[in-house]
Amino acid sequence: MTTARFRQFWADLRASFWLRPAVMTLLAIVLAELLIRADGVISLPSWLEGWVYAGGTAGARDVLGTVASATIGVAGTTFSITVAALSLASSQMGPRLLRNFTSDPGNQYALGALVSTFAFALMALRSVHDAEDGAFVPQLAVSVGLLLAFGCVGVLIWFIHHVATSINVNTVVALVHGDLSAALRRLPRRSGPPDAAAEPATPDESGAPLRAPGGGYLQVLDDAELGQWAEDKDARLWLRIRPGDFVFPGSVIGRVVPAGLVDDAQSALGRALALGDTRSVEQDLEFAVRRLVEIGLRALSPGINDPFTAMAVLDRLGAALCELASHDLPSGCHWRDGKFRLSRGTTDYAGLVDAMFHMLRQAGTGAPAVMIRMLEIFDEVAAVEQDAQRRRSLRRHIVLTRDAATAATQDSAALAAIEARYARALGPLASAD
Repeated sequence: MTTARFRQFWADLRASFWLRPAVMTLLAIVLAELLIRADGVISLPSWLEGWVYAGGTAGARDVLGTVASATIGVAGTTFSITVAALSLASSQMGPRLLRNFTSDPGNQYALGALVSTFAFALMALRSVHDAEDGAFVPQLAVSVGLLLAFGCVGVLIWFIHHVATSINVNTVVALVHGDLSAALRRLPRRSGPPDAAAEPATPDESGAPLRAPGGGYLQVLDDAELGQWAEDKDARLWLRIRPGDFVFPGSVIGRVVPAGLVDDAQSALGRALALGDTRSVEQDLEFAVRRLVEIGLRALSPGINDPFTAMAVLDRLGAALCELASHDLPSGCHWRDGKFRLSRGTTDYAGLVDAMFHMLRQAGTGAPAVMIRMLEIFDEVAAVEQDAQRRRSLRRHIVLTRDAATAATQDSAALAAIEARYARALGPLASAD
C-alpha cells in the first residue's frame, strides 16, 4: 500500500463506526478468559471477598444469560432509534454530516460498552458447567459481569443525553467547525511575508502529458513523495489537480520534464495519489468549509427558513478566517536545493473566502439579519487579518454583500443598519485595491 493510500486508509479507519467497538469486544473476550482461568487460583482481600458472587451454577447461568440478552437487546433498540434520529437530522442539515455522527467517539464507546458486555457474558456463560467430578462457577467473571451490566445502565443514560444533544443544530455546527479548525491547525504557522520565489506560471510545453491513473475524488496527494522522485530523477512536474478535485479516468492532469521520464512519472503519480468515492478533510480544506456552508444553505431554504442557524454558521466561518490569519496556505510549489521540482493546484485565500460566502450571500439576500451579520463578520476578520492581498479579498466580499443586501430589501431600518455595518467594515480596508 502506498503512503497516500495508507494515510487515507488510516483516516477512514479512525473514523469508522466499528473499530472501537471491535477492539472493546476483543478485550472483553480476553478479560473473560483471564478471569475464568484465575478463578480459584488467586486470593482476594477479605474486604473484597464479600462482594464476589457466591451462588451456584443455576444462578450463574441466570445472571449471565440475563446480562447477555439485556445488553444485546438494548444495543439493538437504542441504535435503531439513533439511526432514525440521525436520518431526520440529515434531512435538515445534510446527509454528508452523517459521517460526523458515526465517527463520534462517544457513540462508538457506547456501542462498544454494550456489545463487549454481551460478549463477556457469553464467554463467562460457556464456562459454567455441572460435572460428575464437581461443578464450576466462574465467580470472578460473574461478579465482573454484574459490574459491567450496572455500567451499561449508566452508559445508556449518558447515551440518550448524548444523542439528544448531538442532533442539536448548534452542536452540529460546532462539531463541523472543529474539523475545520483541526485542518487549519495542520497548516504551517506564518513566520513572515510570503515566499517571493516565483513558481512557473504554466507547464513547460515540451513536457510529456501525465494522465490520471484512475477516477474519483482526489483524497490525498503525497507532495513529499513526488518531490523526492523529481529530485532523484532531476525532473520537473506540473499538476493541475488538487485534493478535492474529481479526477476523470485517463484525463491529462499534468506534465513532466524531461518527456523521456513519462513512464516513471506515471508510476510515481500512481503511488502518490489516493482516489475515492467521496471527498475527505484529510487535505481538502475547502471540503470542510463546504460542509459548514451546506448547513447554512439548508437553514436559508424556504422550507426551513431558519436565519439564526445561518448566522451561527457565519460566526464559525468568521472564527475560521481569524484562525487562518496566523497560518499560511500551501503554495503548491516545491523546491529542492534551490531547484523547482513540483507545482500542483492549491486552494488560495480568495477561493476559500469565495467558497465560504458566495452561496450564503446569494441565498441570504432575502434575510437582512443574515446580511447584516455577514458584514459584521467581515469587520471582525479585517481587524485580525494583516496581509494586504487577503484584505483585498475581504474588501471585495464586503462590497458584494452590501450591494446584494441593499438591492433585496426595502426596509429603511434594515438599509440603515446595512450601510452602517458596511462603512464600519470597509473603513480599515479603504486603502485595499
